[in-house]
Amino acid sequence: MKKFICVLLCLVFLSGCGYSSAASESFECMDTFMKIDIYGSADDAADIRAEIERLNGLFSAQDESSDIGRLNKNGTADLSDETADLLSQSLELCGETGGALDISVYPIVEAWGFIDRNYRVPGESELNTLLQSTGYNKIELSGKTAKTDSGMKLDLGAVAKGYAADKAVEIMNENGVTSGILNLGGTVAAVGEKPNGEKWRVGICDPENTAAYFGSVSVSGRIVATSGSYERYFESGGKRYCHIIDPKTGCPTDNGTVSVTVISESGTRSDALSTALFVMGIDGAKKYWRSHRDFEFILLDDKNNLWLTDGAEASFKMNKDYDYNLKVITASD
Repeated sequence: MKKFICVLLCLVFLSGCGYSSAASESFECMDTFMKIDIYGSADDAADIRAEIERLNGLFSAQDESSDIGRLNKNGTADLSDETADLLSQSLELCGETGGALDISVYPIVEAWGFIDRNYRVPGESELNTLLQSTGYNKIELSGKTAKTDSGMKLDLGAVAKGYAADKAVEIMNENGVTSGILNLGGTVAAVGEKPNGEKWRVGICDPENTAAYFGSVSVSGRIVATSGSYERYFESGGKRYCHIIDPKTGCPTDNGTVSVTVISESGTRSDALSTALFVMGIDGAKKYWRSHRDFEFILLDDKNNLWLTDGAEASFKMNKDYDYNLKVITASD
């Protein structure tokens, strides 16, 4: 529910800015709420929704009949074009991020209870055993055939919404729709500009009050993805455990990072990096950004420091009710 409120108020409301779209769709998919607002026809909006729902049917780790479900069940599967494409991109991103993104940690996420919401803290021995069955480098993809080691389970949840956003933008381009905002549950595609020529404004949630936002970015032709420790968590023994697992330890990430927002031209990349940079923490995120420079990011830590790359700073506006410590990251620091 927290994520639902955050998405609905912080992303859709800001993007609208007083204009009514020619066509819209609101629905639940990929375990989140989604809203499509485009300046096109109702058929265009329906096509986008249908494509997202079709992709979910291919990618869902919890559906044994999906491509990923069959792979998890049997250890091998012949995949659709889209699943093979996304799996290939995911494996490349896993390697590029040094394993900060790892699509093979699904059994560990299950063990912590983040799938069925029966939350628990696994013992060290259990985690060590589960870690033996993880590792993106153990996944084989040859053409459209995938194979995994025994006991492995994959989950494309960290990249699926971004990939769906990319495919939705492709449909808009093919249908000649040049303006719209697609909110896919924390991954937002800002297509073209608003009818008055202004850029879209996408809000970033206040982790302490997910019905509010601490700031926004003005974007056009970009996809904005946010991952945060507030999205799904539980408390045990006076400690909070978030759903973003550190693949190296098998434990929820606990490095002082509260939320990460990534802005790029690729939905898959934005989605994946919002998770990977969260796991890396601020030092790793800065190093990674300086090595690639094809995206911008905004990272909030638990000391109220708001780290922004210089490109993100140019588009960012802080809500007047907040006084985070702004720290701008440049290529030469």
